[in-house]
Amino acid sequence: MGKKFFDETLAKECAFAFAGATGLGCIVSDKSGELLAEYGYGCASCQICALTQQPQSQCTHVQSYSMTQAERFGGKYIYSCPMGLTCFVSPILDEVDVCGHITAGPFLMVEREDYIDYELNVLNPQFLQAAIDELQHIPVVSTTHINQLSTLLFLAVGFINKVSASNRLLEIQSSDAIQGQISSYILHLKQESLPPPYPFAEEKAFLKSIRQSNKAETQRLLNELLGHILFASGQKIPQVKSRVCELLVLTGRAAIDAGADADTTLRLCHESRQAIEASDNIEKMCLSLTETVHILMDNLFQFSDIRHAQAIHLCMQYMDNHYYDKITLEKLAEMVYLSPSYLSRIFKKETGYTINEYLIQVRIEKAKRLLHRKDLRVTDVADAVGFDDQSYFTKVFRRMVGTTPLKYKMKIN
Repeated sequence: MGKKFFDETLAKECAFAFAGATGLGCIVSDKSGELLAEYGYGCASCQICALTQQPQSQCTHVQSYSMTQAERFGGKYIYSCPMGLTCFVSPILDEVDVCGHITAGPFLMVEREDYIDYELNVLNPQFLQAAIDELQHIPVVSTTHINQLSTLLFLAVGFINKVSASNRLLEIQSSDAIQGQISSYILHLKQESLPPPYPFAEEKAFLKSIRQSNKAETQRLLNELLGHILFASGQKIPQVKSRVCELLVLTGRAAIDAGADADTTLRLCHESRQAIEASDNIEKMCLSLTETVHILMDNLFQFSDIRHAQAIHLCMQYMDNHYYDKITLEKLAEMVYLSPSYLSRIFKKETGYTINEYLIQVRIEKAKRLLHRKDLRVTDVADAVGFDDQSYFTKVFRRMVGTTPLKYKMKIN
């Protein structure tokens, strides 16, 4: 029998998407139960058993048994761990046999307070608080949602099972195409009269294409950068490994700057770096980096418009309600989990205003209302809407309204 095909990349994409959409942790494991990847707070991260001094072997045994039951009962199995936390698992199949699993969880089926009273009340006080703190990472899911979520994972894994065989050929073709483009670029470099310097302009363009979610341009520039790395290093494995890892770090930073979830991006990059550092095959190093770039762009940016709209709305709402406070770009960016430069860029693109322009507009409109009050002086109004400097307030007000605050107040009163 030939080697069984396991589309590990597709399985990871499935687990990553499921974890992101549901908020449940997900792990991908091979047939033996060996961990291949984890997204969110999955079984590999859970420390409840350790904190309650339960043998790890008990948890491992339950996971192994549950995988077997999932295979036996047609594709999904819901189970409880030794500490009463719930998970569900679905098997990944090749043409003839099980070759891996995706497990979602852990999660609680009761409120945290009830779980603490029922499961953790026997703990030594020195371990109890640590276990309670750890419990905050674990979501609560209703019985109805458990059945729906386990069915959703079953259907998603079923998709993997159907497309894995056809993807085997597509993956080979894609790999050959990428290697062909890299080889073609190396041939081009060899025809140069002098050794070309490192293409920093192409690297900058590559990172820009990631931020703009331009997948085709990203792949083209990545192939050129990899071609240059292979050519300049003489295809010596240590040098290639070092430069590919450097490019991986830059890729992750560009994705985060473009609004990608930092924890997920760092996790993906860490997994890819481990694969690169463990490999002595140059082709596999290049493909590992390429796969990471594809996962980031396919999964992290596909809902970017929705995330952008939500982030912009939250920022506008915050400025509308806290115009009197000291508001900075950094503070808003931290609030919506985006980098300051990226938030500034999408806010301007979507609203037509910079964040500072919008904030000043809000403050001036609030000031116009307050100037109707006879008991407030101009200095009081300036301070109330967030201007520390009255002369600057007057200058901005006159530019936007066409008259000074004092003249405006005298006219309406």
